[in-house]
Amino acid sequence: MDENIQDANQLGTGESADSLTNRQGHPVTDNQNIRTVGKRGPSTLENYDFIEKISHFDRERVPERVVHARGAGAHGYFEAYGKVGDEPVSKYTRAKLFQETGKRTPVFVRFSTVAGAMESPETARDPRGFAVKFYTDDGNWDLVGNNLKIFFIRDAMKFPDMIHSFKPDPVSNVSNPERMFDFLSNTPEATHMVTFLFSPWGIPANYRQMQGSGVNTYKWVNEEGKAVIVKYHWEPLKQGIKNLTQKEANEIQAQNVSHATQDLYEAIERGDYPEWEFCVQIMSDDEHPELDFDPLDDTKLWPTDKFPFLKVGKMVLNKNPENYFNEVEQAAFGTGVLVDGLDFSDDKMLQGRTFSYSDTQRYRVGSNYLQLPINSPKKRVATNQRGGQMSYQVDLAPGQNPHINYEPSTIDGLKEAEQVGKVHEPQYNDKLVRAKIDRTNDFGQAGETYRNLEDWERDELISNLVDNLKVCRKEIQDKMIEYFTKADEDYGKRVREGIAKAMKMMDDKINTSSQAADEAVEKANRMGKEADPY
Repeated sequence: MDENIQDANQLGTGESADSLTNRQGHPVTDNQNIRTVGKRGPSTLENYDFIEKISHFDRERVPERVVHARGAGAHGYFEAYGKVGDEPVSKYTRAKLFQETGKRTPVFVRFSTVAGAMESPETARDPRGFAVKFYTDDGNWDLVGNNLKIFFIRDAMKFPDMIHSFKPDPVSNVSNPERMFDFLSNTPEATHMVTFLFSPWGIPANYRQMQGSGVNTYKWVNEEGKAVIVKYHWEPLKQGIKNLTQKEANEIQAQNVSHATQDLYEAIERGDYPEWEFCVQIMSDDEHPELDFDPLDDTKLWPTDKFPFLKVGKMVLNKNPENYFNEVEQAAFGTGVLVDGLDFSDDKMLQGRTFSYSDTQRYRVGSNYLQLPINSPKKRVATNQRGGQMSYQVDLAPGQNPHINYEPSTIDGLKEAEQVGKVHEPQYNDKLVRAKIDRTNDFGQAGETYRNLEDWERDELISNLVDNLKVCRKEIQDKMIEYFTKADEDYGKRVREGIAKAMKMMDDKINTSSQAADEAVEKANRMGKEADPY
C-alpha cells in the first residue's frame, strides 16, 4: 500500500469507527474541557487540542468574519463619572480613563449579528455583538461583548462546535434548526441562553435600543495590586429598550434587511445621538460558596440584589464612519486588549476568546492590522515588530536606532517602561486538569428568567421554540422538553403541549429546514409564472 494513502479502517488506541480525532489522527478523548490549573483556574498554552481546533476555526472564512460578519458602527466618546456608584473609582481600579470626572475618551463601536453572513438580515433571531474600542491615554482597550448578558457555553473548547451547529448544513448549505437544537440538547448549560434567545429579547428592534454586556468576567486592579472581579454592562439612556416579536421581525425583513444599520446611521445624521450608561457589578475575587453557581460561569447572571449595577460613566455615539469598509469592516477587536488597571479573570470562555480574537484578526485583516487607522491607538507606538503583509510604516521611537529591532540593547534600542502601581499576582496551587466546574446549576436561572418574563413574552418564547422544535427529531424534542421542565414545570409543559399540537398539523415529509422555509420553496414552484425563452 502507498504509505501516503490513509487507511480509514485503521483504529488507534481507544478508538471506534465513529471516534473523533484531530487533524493529526490523534483520538480526542475530551472534547468538552480545556486544560486548566484546577477546575476553575487559568488555561495553559500547551492546550494542543484546543489551540489546533480554535486556530482552524478562526480561518474558516475568507475574508468575512466567521462570526459577527454582519455589522454597523459609529464613532463617539466615553465620559467618566470619576466614581463607581458612590465610591471613588480608584478604590477598585487604577485605569486612567475612569479616574477624572468628565474625562472623555474617544471610542468606536461595532454592532453586529452573530451567526449570519455579511448580507444576512438584521431581523435574525440571534445575539447581537456590542464591541467597544476605547482609544485611551494608555493605548487601546477593547470591550468585546453582546447585547445579552450570558452565553450558551462556559468552556471555549465548545465554541467551534456551537457555531458550526448554528451555520447552514455543510452539504445542502441550508439552515436547519434541528442542527442547532441537536447541539443544544446535548448542552444543558445553554438552557438559560435559549430562554432569552427565543423570547423577544432574541430580536432587538435595532442597535440603538438594546443593552450591551461584556458577558465574561474581568478584573479591576488598584494601585496596591489588589483585584476584584467585575461584570460590564451598557444600559441605554434616553432611547430605551425595544424588542420585536417574530411576526414583527418577519414584516420588517420583507421590506428591509438592513433596517438596524439604517436606523443607527440616520439617527446620528439627524443629531439624535444614542447614549448608554456604563455600569459594573463588583465581587471579591474568590469562590463565593454562598452562591449556587460559579461566578466565573458566563451562562449565569450575577444577582443584582447582592451585586448591584454601579454607574461608572456614559457613552455617546455622535459620528458616522466616513467609509464602511475601512472603519466598520476592518475594525478589529480582541478580548486580550486591556490597559493598566484592567486584567483577566480565570473565566474559561474569556481565556479561550483572548487567543482566538486576535488570531482571527491577523488572519482576516493581516499581520499589520493594528497599523490601520481604525485600529491604531491615538498615542505613540514603538515596537520591534517588523515586516508582514501590508506593512506601511515602522514603529520607531524618536531617536531610536533603526538598525536595532531587538531588546535589550545598549546602542539606542527601545527600553522597557517603568512599572507604576503594584503588579497583580494571583496565586495558584492546584492540579492541571481537564474538567468542568463543580457548581453548574444549569437550570435554576433559566427558570427564574422564564418566570420573570411578562405573559406576552412567555407566549412568544413558547411559540418560537415550538416553531423550531417541531421539525426536529423526537429525541431532540424530548431532551429540550426535559431541560425546560427542570427549569420550570410550566415551561416544559407548555413546550411539550405546543409541540404535540404542532406535530398533528404537519405532514410526514422530511424537512430540509424550517416548515415555513419548506412552504416558501413549494410556493415559489406553485406561484411562479411560466415564460417563453428569448
